[in-house]
Parts: sequence; structure tokens; C-alpha cells
Amino acid sequence: MFSAQGPSLRELAVQALSSVEHGYDLLAPKFDRTPFRTPDGILDATVSALRSLGPFGDGLDVCCGTGAGMRVLGPLCEGRNTGVDFSAGMLAQARKAHPGAEWVRGDARALAFDEEFDLAVTFGALGHVLPAERPAVFAGVHRALRPGGLFVFPIGAPPSPASGWYWALLGFDLAMRVRNALWRPPFVMYYRTCPLGAVRRDLVAAGFAVTTVPLTDLGRREDGAPRYRLVLARKAGALDHGARPGE
Repeated sequence: MFSAQGPSLRELAVQALSSVEHGYDLLAPKFDRTPFRTPDGILDATVSALRSLGPFGDGLDVCCGTGAGMRVLGPLCEGRNTGVDFSAGMLAQARKAHPGAEWVRGDARALAFDEEFDLAVTFGALGHVLPAERPAVFAGVHRALRPGGLFVFPIGAPPSPASGWYWALLGFDLAMRVRNALWRPPFVMYYRTCPLGAVRRDLVAAGFAVTTVPLTDLGRREDGAPRYRLVLARKAGALDHGARPGE
């Protein structure tokens, strides 16, 4: 789970008792050596699923962290790639790893872009957004995309109640709720607050047309269902992959 170069138990405890922003500032130097960083397998499966829909123009990684999403935007986007996150520490690491991209400090719940991107992605971030805040995030992404633009993210199938993962994730979320009830500032990180049905409804309400495709490279559950699906949320309008602003 954690490498020897990852954060210590004490460092993780300090992070968990901080705000989300400050906690990730503290974790940033060692974040890529934790299991919280989106695995390359998920990123590569996303690229494979999107390749036939591209190429795209400009790309946006929402809640970019240390910049793992550039592994997706880089091969697919022919224009500029931008990452936005509210943790200065995470952005500092992203700038070191991907100096050719643009990095913006901002809150995903109040994105300041207006029809600037053709492809937007996010990885592992929805658990940091409360369900009541999700409509604002999706509305901001919709506004940031050009007509015909695509918002994409993977979402895992819920584990069966017979699985140990089901109880582990339930226990984690309950522990976080207790922590946030007793300690301030809150640290928002939940695994069971963004089921596909609820996410789809919020995307549709924000103006997206929503489909999903199975990420078969990531395997299937015992019941045959894919372990992961890729959510494809399309903003209405025509998308010219070769077009650039002003052309």
C-alpha cells in the first residue's frame, strides 16, 4: 500500500486532522508514493477508451493534484493542457513533474473558465466533494467546455456486501463522519457518496448528455460486470477536433 518513501503514520494522522487543502499541502511531496494517487492502469485505460473520440484541442484536469491526469491529456490533446487544484503544495509538485502544462490554483466548486477547453478530466476527486456541492462542480466544468466538449472520469463498480472491500469502505466513511462531527476543520474524503446514478443525475441537470463505456482492460467482477466504467458527459454542440480558438 505505502512505500518506504511514503508518508509515515504520524504524517498521515496530521494530514487527516487538517483541512482538505492544508492536508494535501502537507502530503504533496510524498503523494505519488501513496495508494491515493490514481494508478497508471486506470489512466492508460482511459486513454485507450478515448483515443477513437479524439484528437482533442485544449485539455483541463479538474482537481489535478500532482498532475497524474497529464498522462491522459498529453496523448489526446493537441493544444494546451491546464490543471486546476486548490492545494498550492500539490500544484508545486505538478509544476516540477510537467513543466510544459499550465497550472492554476482554484476551487473546483467555482471554476473561472469560460468555453476554453475541449476535454476535461478528473481522477479520484469526487470523494472530496459533498453531494450538495457536486452540482456547482459540474456546472463549472460545463461552462469551461466549448460546445461539443467532453467531461470524462472513471467510476468504480460498488463492491458486493459479501466483499471485504464493502465493509472496509463503509467503515472508512463512518469513521470520517465521526471525525468531521467532532473535529474542525472538516476533512472531506468519502468513498460512498458518488454512486453512478446520482452522478449521472447531477451531470444531466448541469446540461450534459451522459453515456458510459466499460473499461474492460481493468477486468470484471465475479458477476461479469466491469470493475470500472468511464463516464462520458458531452456538452451540446459541434466539436471540431482540429479547430483552435479564433480559427
